Amino acid sequence: MAVQKIYAGVSLRETRARAGLSQRGFAERLGISLPYLSQMENNHRPISAGVLLRLAQEFGVDLQSLSAGDAERMVIDMQEALADPVFDASPSLADLRLAATNTPVLARAFLDLYRAHREGQERLAALDEAIGASGQNATPSPWEEVRDFFHYCDNYIDAVDRAAERFACPDGQRGDPSLLAQQALAAAGIATRMTDLPTGAVFRREGRELLMNAAAEPSTRRFQLLHQVALARHGELLEATLDLARFRSETARNIARIGLANYFAGAALMPYRGFLGAARRERHDLERLAHLFDASLEQVAHRLSTLQRPAEKGLPFFFVRVDQAGTITKRHSATRLQFARFGGACPLWNVHQAFEQPGRFLRQLAQTPDGARYLLMSRDVSRPAGAFGAPIRRFAIGLGCEITHAAEVVYADGLELGNPHSYEPIGISCRICPRQDCHQRSVPPVDRALRIPGDRSGPLPYEIA
Repeated sequence: MAVQKIYAGVSLRETRARAGLSQRGFAERLGISLPYLSQMENNHRPISAGVLLRLAQEFGVDLQSLSAGDAERMVIDMQEALADPVFDASPSLADLRLAATNTPVLARAFLDLYRAHREGQERLAALDEAIGASGQNATPSPWEEVRDFFHYCDNYIDAVDRAAERFACPDGQRGDPSLLAQQALAAAGIATRMTDLPTGAVFRREGRELLMNAAAEPSTRRFQLLHQVALARHGELLEATLDLARFRSETARNIARIGLANYFAGAALMPYRGFLGAARRERHDLERLAHLFDASLEQVAHRLSTLQRPAEKGLPFFFVRVDQAGTITKRHSATRLQFARFGGACPLWNVHQAFEQPGRFLRQLAQTPDGARYLLMSRDVSRPAGAFGAPIRRFAIGLGCEITHAAEVVYADGLELGNPHSYEPIGISCRICPRQDCHQRSVPPVDRALRIPGDRSGPLPYEIA
């Protein structure tokens, strides 16, 4: 049986950066030559068994995360992209796995190229002549580039997470986040003041003074205070992380800087070890955790999906936020389930129904075409307008895990986990879903032949061969 080769250049570089070592010092710790390390960091050679063992012994690297991280996500992304009719045929799943594992740089380049193609088509469809003539079609969207950065980091940034934990627990115990934030900002020469700001605004900087909207929700104010701490007191750490990411444009770097500051804020509001322990004790009850950490339900759900610290991992959750049109505005998955990147999400997910029952937690047992079973939870988290006539921001969040972890989640209580009829069939995207009898299918799968029956009718005007 052939041994799977592991190419993990990005993980090697991140491990070296966390240890504060040069390439030469890192190579010496691993017991290999400098050219060999350089080849592995650039994915020109796989990581040998000896190096894997040294990584685990010397640096505490989770070997499972090296072998099952980027590759599976890239396989899903490439499978979805290759379902586009622009391609005559899609490679087999085995070929896609080989490409993602052995040539990850080429696989990412393909995804970047496909994204550029899609953006070009969308510009043409909108008759956006100015953009189309500017030659920007080959440049990936900065927003997509940043989203991919967090996606392929498992939404866990170790150095930033640990810095936030040290800040939030200065004496080993969790402190008052608002007080700690105001003290840190004062030390940086920034005074904070509560005041009235226009509806929808949370803060405003005026010179060395930070104005906070007294009408904003307390959890939102705390989060934004911690966001400012990240920028004011941990700028060097954020910039070093951005350097490792090697973004293509200054715009992407600026977007990512905001994302990293938000990451710091969430990690400081809910410090890793304390939050992980509470999540296990409370069986991942969002309302209880929101109360314990003075956070919003959305902040808690998102934090649960980031608990991927090596050797201290929490339950692998997926997290998604959608608007009323079904557009995914936030997404992350530490499970096998990956979200559609180039189309709409499956309409059978219960997250789309949350808007119909505001204030309620909806539960769902679901099964994907690959046979994996999930426990899903969704809730409307629309935000109050703050004033009469002001627009309300309407969102719903979804949180889920594989059914093997259901006993550790309070939302599984009372459900018939052992009954196969309890599981609703869901998919990732209609364009790549193989199900033949879905009553909510919007478009046929692009990789299957169709039959058009003339002697009967059904929920669809075609049959899938």
